[in-house]
Amino acid sequence: MKATTLKEIANILGISITTVSKALKDYPDVSPKTKKAVIELAEELNFTPNSFAVNLRTKESKTIGLIIPDVVHHFFSNVIHGVIEEANKYGYLVIILQSNESLELEKKQVALLINKRVDGIMMSLSNESNNDFHIKEVVRKQIPFVQFDKISKLIQSSKVIINDQKAAMEAVQHLIDKGCKKIAHIRGPENPQNSIDRFLGYKKTLEKNGIPYDSKLIYTCKKVTFEEGIEFAKQIVEDHPDVDGIFAITDLVAVGVLAYFNEKGIQVPNKIAVIGFSNWFMSQVMTPKLSTVDQPSYEMGVAAFTLLLEELHCRKEGKIFTPRTIELGTNVIARESSLKTN
Repeated sequence: MKATTLKEIANILGISITTVSKALKDYPDVSPKTKKAVIELAEELNFTPNSFAVNLRTKESKTIGLIIPDVVHHFFSNVIHGVIEEANKYGYLVIILQSNESLELEKKQVALLINKRVDGIMMSLSNESNNDFHIKEVVRKQIPFVQFDKISKLIQSSKVIINDQKAAMEAVQHLIDKGCKKIAHIRGPENPQNSIDRFLGYKKTLEKNGIPYDSKLIYTCKKVTFEEGIEFAKQIVEDHPDVDGIFAITDLVAVGVLAYFNEKGIQVPNKIAVIGFSNWFMSQVMTPKLSTVDQPSYEMGVAAFTLLLEELHCRKEGKIFTPRTIELGTNVIARESSLKTN
């Protein structure tokens, strides 16, 4: 069915297209009688304004892009929830794209959003993201841009982060306080800043407590998956049977570790204590329940949109925008997987 146009409404009522347009926008120089006639006819004909034409006039699309590594991950699903709820308050539509931790796909998605002329972009980098050229292009074009969670410190933009190093130090200190003396770390890939910082937090906490750092106790994920948690748990008990604690980069990996230990009858936490990161909902339904670092995901989504909106308003008013960073707090949640009974 062909869409109704302003011209058709104008022809039926015998008025100009300009008058129809003004009536629909409630301009004061159009009489109430004409406005009423235009609105009633527009409703009768199911008229829908041409959003593309509106965008050309206002130079706004009222759409923003959100690129995340993984839609199904509990952490990112909560981020999406926060972004959408906040964006909806201000009339913005959110285009959600998933990079699948792929640099090449991430580049294509950034280009797509630029071509779609979105008003702004929010992004958590993929694990493969070690080439910042595509992100610098966003900044160069002065498109409002916010990084969150997995970021590049080399890009001058607003950011929403946690203190990953501090959070990791608290997680490892918790294991040490519960009696662990030989702690393995299942870390993330080498590129993301949060993976680097959590590793550094692990290492510094060992040194602070007089525990020698051993590179053989570091196991590096490629994809950060449940399956890698299972595989590394197997390797740890085979390579280092005296390990009594494991700090995993995320809850997803930690749940894989627990699944393997449960299958093999390895007692957690009395034989090996385990702590994860992010406070995924599965951490509370596992047996034993998983100790973790609570990472405020919903709040991160809200904060990311808030920063983007600040930049949007600033640029719209022709003001110089200075990027800023919001750091959200974290805390260790101690559950059964680390609370030793002997």
